[in-house]
Amino acid sequence: MSTSRCAKICITPPKCARKERRRGFRNSSSVDAAMSGRRCVSVRKQNGEGSSCLKTEMVDSQYYLPNDIGISALDCREAFRLLSPKEQMYAHYLSRASWYGGLIVLIQTSPESANIYVLLQKMFHAQAPQQLEAVATAAGLSAEEYQAFLVYAAGLYANMGNYKSFGDTKFIPNLPKEKFKALVWESLAFKQSPGDMETLWGCCCELLYSLEDKQKQLGLGEKGISAYFSGNCCLEDAEFAQKFLDSKNLSAYNTRLFKTEIDGKRCYEVRLASAEKDCAVEGKSEVCCGKYEFEDSVFSVKRGDYAFLMEKVCQNLEKAKDYAANENQKRMLEEYTRSFTCGSVEAHKEGSRYWIKDKGPIVESYIGFIESYRDPFGSRGEFEGFVAVVNKAMSARFAQLVSSAEVLLPELPWPPAFEKDRFLKPDFTSLDVLTFAGSGIPAGINIPNYDDIRQTEGFKNVSLGNVLAVAYATQKDKLTFLEENDKDLYIKWKGPSFEVQVGLHELLGHGSGKLFISSWYKGSETWDSKFSTIASSYEECRAECVGLYLCLNKQVLSIFGHEGEDAEEVVYVNWLNMVRAGLLGLEFYTPESKSWRQAHMQARFVILRVLLEAGEGLVGLRECTGADGRPDAVITLDRSKIYTVGKSAIQRFLCKLQVHKSTADVERGRALYEGYSAVTADGTHNFLHLRETVLLRKEARKMFVQANTYIKGDAVELVEYEGSAAGLIQSFVERFPDNAEEVEAQLLQMTCTDSSCWC
Repeated sequence: MSTSRCAKICITPPKCARKERRRGFRNSSSVDAAMSGRRCVSVRKQNGEGSSCLKTEMVDSQYYLPNDIGISALDCREAFRLLSPKEQMYAHYLSRASWYGGLIVLIQTSPESANIYVLLQKMFHAQAPQQLEAVATAAGLSAEEYQAFLVYAAGLYANMGNYKSFGDTKFIPNLPKEKFKALVWESLAFKQSPGDMETLWGCCCELLYSLEDKQKQLGLGEKGISAYFSGNCCLEDAEFAQKFLDSKNLSAYNTRLFKTEIDGKRCYEVRLASAEKDCAVEGKSEVCCGKYEFEDSVFSVKRGDYAFLMEKVCQNLEKAKDYAANENQKRMLEEYTRSFTCGSVEAHKEGSRYWIKDKGPIVESYIGFIESYRDPFGSRGEFEGFVAVVNKAMSARFAQLVSSAEVLLPELPWPPAFEKDRFLKPDFTSLDVLTFAGSGIPAGINIPNYDDIRQTEGFKNVSLGNVLAVAYATQKDKLTFLEENDKDLYIKWKGPSFEVQVGLHELLGHGSGKLFISSWYKGSETWDSKFSTIASSYEECRAECVGLYLCLNKQVLSIFGHEGEDAEEVVYVNWLNMVRAGLLGLEFYTPESKSWRQAHMQARFVILRVLLEAGEGLVGLRECTGADGRPDAVITLDRSKIYTVGKSAIQRFLCKLQVHKSTADVERGRALYEGYSAVTADGTHNFLHLRETVLLRKEARKMFVQANTYIKGDAVELVEYEGSAAGLIQSFVERFPDNAEEVEAQLLQMTCTDSSCWC
């Protein structure tokens, strides 16, 4: 599809979009109001105006990335250098597959993300950030405004869309729309192709800046935006579609759902991600494509979502297979390719089985539709792919933890019948990331997410060492909500304590506990499909509680090299970090919809509530005024009561979580979890007011710059970039050197084809 055709679709939008445009930027959620809100704060500081201006700043600051946001390069040079030429080739082609697949996240995130991505790519292909700076000056942008433009672009690349991967809040450029447009019009890309660039701007300029209530965050129905569902879908549609999928034994992981109405009858299209489109695939008939009557509706199951990108993923997996180290890796890649060709989750599960059997590889990877955090219903997976190299020294510690697992698991507080009959010892490795394509990079991973495989065949744990090394470094002057005498301890022991927590969380948190599949989970029901909207956060909470509970074990601390007084400091800072994180979690709660936007932070808030409820002075939380005269808060932890009051509270709560999960007791599990998740002004603590303080003092999450690999002759070359917005941008500009224009054209086609589905 040509760019001009895209203009016809996107610039002449359906009625709902035209209505939105008429409202323009005149209401309180507009960009002008947001910008004036920020200016309001500076006036207040000078003239002593009231607190209403301060609240405007706190609310609106959620939707911008600050110019001083932390951006760090992921160092993998030494790890990559130590690979053999064959291993480097294997890593290269897996990275290519991951990067192509990662672009799918643009389509999954929002209707406008791919258009914005292409607009930025065209600008930076024509002029590097340093070259574009002079153009920005000529166009009337200040140095701060140009930096804000670069930070926005870097944020879009790092999050693979214009919604934060951690928190699901929309972010918009922190410069006036007219300045952004002026920069586009003065750019070399515009001068080379004015028609195409004007069309691209028309496709995305309104949604680029819009802060209409529904567009402020990801969500379903009136609660937000989701490109996993057409815009006319609501929670009831998601639940109904899940019933249909269960009846056909189809997983939702690699699907999107589109609803229409024909002659008064609901019609749903379930679209499977695959390289093949609606034709049959010989020998691959386990996916039941076709049209079905279901209750009072019609469902059509079709292949071909993201077909171009899925084909590129498959092509590179085929090339990687030539450099596989063993038969398990070859079979794994064959099954992944089969999955991504015909849209079969069963084939991906089969590939995951071979992946589990591939013990201790030098180059580790996983790829596919993996985590369901960003599906508002909790069943559809976001695409991600990673390639990483084993850190042997740290992996030895994790191997020791695995060896101790069978001794540690009986320490968990639920009855033996609720634990797996046999602990399937997984690989647990520390990896230095070469490539992590998707919306963001975690600190640790426990996969696969398929319940039946995890329970009966096994799983793997991954700790991402070079991510941990830079992600959680903290400057004392930016450390909020702690007493001064806790800050130095926190900075010193945060890294070591978090390493312990990640290890326990992934291995013995996600790796523990039984689901009674044959009795309470019926047919094709899974943990995700039963607990749906709370499943991800509930499970993260359970794993975090396991980490808190077992870090009190001296054997665990010894495995990580902590003895005596040092071990006690690790315990204290681990628990202190958790209660502080619970307070920080309020940033990720939306009062208007009474919903949480981030699974892990909801989980940590729940744990804070549990420990506050324990009483006896274990945790203290008080509001105060900071040294700067603005609202502040301080959270404290009585270390003398961690092993008594704290341990008992976590023990009781963790047992409840596991019993409800094991027995598929959705009603009691949801009541328990949503009760502790409630953010209100009632009770001892006014959490709604505390949320405003947290927003006032929040620190933006760091972004990472990743390397690229290229084949030069018979060797693979690693190219790294500086840890800055310009470096992050340049890494993406150079990511698809062979077919950038084709990739961009295909992204536009995919976006424009579905443009009428979001109203």
